[in-house]
Amino acid sequence: MAQLMKAKIHPTYYPTAQVTCSCGAAFTVGSTKASFQVEICSQCHPFYTGNEKVIDTAGRVEKFNRKRAAAQPKKPAKKAKAAPAAEAEEAVAAEAAPAEETQA
Repeated sequence: MAQLMKAKIHPTYYPTAQVTCSCGAAFTVGSTKASFQVEICSQCHPFYTGNEKVIDTAGRVEKFNRKRAAAQPKKPAKKAKAAPAAEAEEAVAAEAAPAEETQA
């Protein structure tokens, strides 16, 4: 028993819909829209052509880098710490200096 599609509930099917790519290529396909435009097709896509092409629409890479830089917390400048051995030597020298004066 073959069932037919219900009437008046399906969109109109265009067997020769015209597709236009931004590279200039045009071809026909079957679709529910009569015509439409695409940004990339099999004639200009790097996978099919073998040519590597960077497509950066609206500076998306720069926009990402700006957001990433803004999201990183600002690190406060670290104070230079004196080496622990240098601090110990200074403390010993300070204690030894008054002792030498009393002995003289």
